[in-house]
Amino acid sequence: MALGTATDAYELRFDAGRICLDLLATTHPEEHLDSLEVLCAWITGAGLVPPGTSLAHADASWLVAFRELRGRLGQLVRGGLAPEPWPSYDIALARVNDIALAAPPAPRAVRSEDGTLVRELDRPPECCALLGAVARDAVELLTDPVARAALRECEGDNCPIVYLDTSRGRRRRWCSSEVCGNRERVARHRRRAALSRA
Repeated sequence: MALGTATDAYELRFDAGRICLDLLATTHPEEHLDSLEVLCAWITGAGLVPPGTSLAHADASWLVAFRELRGRLGQLVRGGLAPEPWPSYDIALARVNDIALAAPPAPRAVRSEDGTLVRELDRPPECCALLGAVARDAVELLTDPVARAALRECEGDNCPIVYLDTSRGRRRRWCSSEVCGNRERVARHRRRAALSRA
């Protein structure tokens, strides 16, 4: 899921290529996970639960837990992009591995009113199960050499978003062509226009 979704009111993005990277993107350009309402929108938008799943049982501890996982993921992903992993890398790795032990929410297929099969969860999801799904995604990403080699940090001005470059030729430069790519093209055009006037 990318920009232009039902979560636009919160400016959430789902275009980094992996759920764990989409969670990292919730810090830019400012903190997005600042309320339970936004966190629940992110959980649904990321596809961790089927649309319409009630998350009314979520509480403030969920925000704390998702932010903590996001911080650990940032240490792992950005540490993995650095020439040598940061000192806190092993601590973050152990914590993400612990979180990944929780089984993700159990899905089941049920008939909708029109007779088609739709996905529902067996029961309301627990926070640890949702965190476990994100942590497992990170473990899969970080242990897959092909995927790990496709990790890129956006070249946009002041954009820290890390994404999975699945473009042909692996030449994608920006987290989003519509956001950072467009800014870069506009800035380049202005520089050329200023040079031609000089």
